[in-house]
Amino acid sequence: MNNSIINASISMQGLQQKLDILANNMANADTVGYKKKEASFQNVLTNVLGEPEGFRQNGRMTPLGLPQGWGARLVGLQSNMKQGSLNQTDNPYDLAIEGDGLFEVTVPGSQEPVWTRDGSFKLSVYEKVDPATGARTKAMGLTTKDGYFVKDAANNEPIQIAINPADPTLQNTRVRIDELGRVYVRNQSDPADAGRMAGQIKLVKVVAPQLLTEADGNYFRIPPNIAQNTVLTPVNTTADGVAVKQGFIEKSNVSLQDEMTELIMVQRAFQLNSRAISSADTMMGLANNLRG
Repeated sequence: MNNSIINASISMQGLQQKLDILANNMANADTVGYKKKEASFQNVLTNVLGEPEGFRQNGRMTPLGLPQGWGARLVGLQSNMKQGSLNQTDNPYDLAIEGDGLFEVTVPGSQEPVWTRDGSFKLSVYEKVDPATGARTKAMGLTTKDGYFVKDAANNEPIQIAINPADPTLQNTRVRIDELGRVYVRNQSDPADAGRMAGQIKLVKVVAPQLLTEADGNYFRIPPNIAQNTVLTPVNTTADGVAVKQGFIEKSNVSLQDEMTELIMVQRAFQLNSRAISSADTMMGLANNLRG
């Protein structure tokens, strides 16, 4: 096959993948806590075509040989962890992270952790097991919209907001969360209730974002063959400058202006490679029609 067709064909495959990534970013421009995806490419292969010694003219600074590329391919997809803007909602269960951090949550029915920047939480009932007796009781804790439980930094258990979900005073319960992620619960209708600390939201810091993989529902996972501590470390809210903002949510960090600009550039590159294939086909057609 003509080399120019191979080069253009491989490049078009990479550009199509880039278009898919841009389209996904634009579709999630309004998704809470979404982090834009960025692609990296590299040359598939580079050959050096030999040149006769006669090409070595006086004053030539470059070595003999003509580099020939064979297109580019997608080699990596990474989330841009840049902070998104914060939007005030005044919902006490909406939380946003200011700084470099992720909420660690647990998949229901397992101990598998996943991570997210989406802090639009809610109260959900869950079953609590007493490790000493095995007795099962119902409690209420903070969860994501998909039912993933927010974990306590002290014991990796769900943060328990209410002991009895059927308690009629639950509607009077006030939840306050400070910038360190500490959760305080108090019954406003009971003057004698001084309140209690229900736990501290577990936050982690990303040290190797290129190793995070995207999961369904705006979550991140770590591949099973990679140790968690090589990708994430516990957050020190004071030293790392991380704060939890109650009553706020973090908007997506996707800029539609930037994505549209890049989309136009990729479309033009795709069009250029398409024309290269068309031109190569025309030249091969002319060669086939030559008569001696």
